Amino acid sequence: MNKIFNNFKKYRFLLAELVKKDIKLKYRRSYLGILWTLLEPLLTMIVLTIVFSNLLGKGDESFPVYILTGRLLYSFFSNSTKAAMKAIRNNSAMIKKVYVPKYIYPLATVLSNYLIFLISLIMLIVVAIVLHVQPTWHIFSAIIPLFLLLILALGCGMILSTMAVFFRDLEYLWGVVLMLIMYTSAIFYKVSALKIGNKVWIFQCNPLYSIIVNFRDAVLYGKSLNLNALLISTAFSFGTLLIGMLLFYKNQDKFILNI
Repeated sequence: MNKIFNNFKKYRFLLAELVKKDIKLKYRRSYLGILWTLLEPLLTMIVLTIVFSNLLGKGDESFPVYILTGRLLYSFFSNSTKAAMKAIRNNSAMIKKVYVPKYIYPLATVLSNYLIFLISLIMLIVVAIVLHVQPTWHIFSAIIPLFLLLILALGCGMILSTMAVFFRDLEYLWGVVLMLIMYTSAIFYKVSALKIGNKVWIFQCNPLYSIIVNFRDAVLYGKSLNLNALLISTAFSFGTLLIGMLLFYKNQDKFILNI
């Protein structure tokens, strides 16, 4: 463990540069630049609110905030995992020429998307203020689901970046999985309003849903974190990260033969 920490410390400046590069490339030749990070979730929220407010959010003045909280977290998870999946292949030229710990590439990709995600939370604050959502001291506990979201994305990113080196079609399959994750994350509807009986386990199998539930409790409803959702999301997040690290470490020496 000490060896891993020292290795990470040695390459931390490279990690910072890779994060900067990813952010710059994302907004290269874009007139709006980082401003689009704020506008995109706002426009998406407006569209979803118009479409679903009368059907699923009637009488709920905070429904736009409900949508925005789910949309922001899902968008980060989707964007970061898709980018991390391509991290090794996109940096194949550098991997073949210079020794750098290969985990740096998916890690930098996830961190760059996380920084952009944190910036986009500014729009959530603005919308919450406009709609008079009253914050409570529970809002500070939102740090926990946000941290678990980062761990989950990093774990999935490590798994995907490893598998994508050997299975190029994974990119298309992951797109289908992300669609399933989106529809079981309760982004624009409330699970309590669904007549599903004892089939709530379908949502509990999605760790992103549990993270979104606790983030909403802290930010929107001013409640303490749901212990059951916290346990599920913590187990899934750190379990995924552990699997991702082991899988990546076991196969990283084979990357150069397949990229």
